[in-house]
Amino acid sequence: MNNHIFPCLWYDGDGKESAKFYCEIFGGKITEDSQMVLNIELFGQKLMLLNGGPQFEKNASVSFMVMCESEDEVQNYWNRLSDGGIVLMELGEYPWSKKYGWVHDQFGVTWQLYLGEKQGEQKIIPTLMFIHQNNGKALEAMEFYTKIFPDSKIGNVLKYGDGVGDENHEIPENVQHAHFEIDGYSLFCMDNSYDHNFDFNEGISMVVMTENQEETDYLWNSLISNGGNESMCGWLKDQFGFSWQIVPKRLIQLMNDSDQEKALKVVQEMMKMKKIVIADLENAYNS
Repeated sequence: MNNHIFPCLWYDGDGKESAKFYCEIFGGKITEDSQMVLNIELFGQKLMLLNGGPQFEKNASVSFMVMCESEDEVQNYWNRLSDGGIVLMELGEYPWSKKYGWVHDQFGVTWQLYLGEKQGEQKIIPTLMFIHQNNGKALEAMEFYTKIFPDSKIGNVLKYGDGVGDENHEIPENVQHAHFEIDGYSLFCMDNSYDHNFDFNEGISMVVMTENQEETDYLWNSLISNGGNESMCGWLKDQFGFSWQIVPKRLIQLMNDSDQEKALKVVQEMMKMKKIVIADLENAYNS
């Protein structure tokens, strides 16, 4: 399974507690455990949990669809995730699924539990909601992302005008639900015209691990094209305000070096950067 693209969830100190919670519910494991970064594996998929501080809160503009194979499986996850959380759509039967529910858990992560066909091997699928100034741009976003990444495609696209479920107040040609892949990694997306009090932010971002500087430059320049913004330490926002982290694998190797003094020099050098420049990291390491 593709584990060089994966979501990053931002926490204010409760990442470890959250990691244990998800590993218990979904039968996963913690694969890296440091004070700031925890990596977990659920159904063979990597998720990164970042104890970054109070700056950003996760919200429902990015939720996680869990493709369930039985009603009992849906019910089991629902019981755990809704405990201490907020129900956004009650668990029940809907036109698109015999058993479905949408819940915001106690750690601020939003889940859609769905009884239906799996999209290949990937069981947990990030779902992007295009709202406010982005409403109506889901199709444009899919075209943007699938042109940038290799091994990409747009799958099924269901529009509100196709008449499945609640299309009240929605523009018929807008996307009710769509599937796309970037470099073999599955995502869903949707347009929504409701005036939510949240939007894309750094609370949930997508990490792409790159092989070299050439790939890093290409993805960085492509994702900030058409009005995106550079941020710090390998972070950027694309034209839709969605956050990405473009991270060379070499950075992780150098930061995890057994020589802590050298590793610290690398971290200090990275803190000065917007886009990550591997040669400058190597220079800091060897200084």
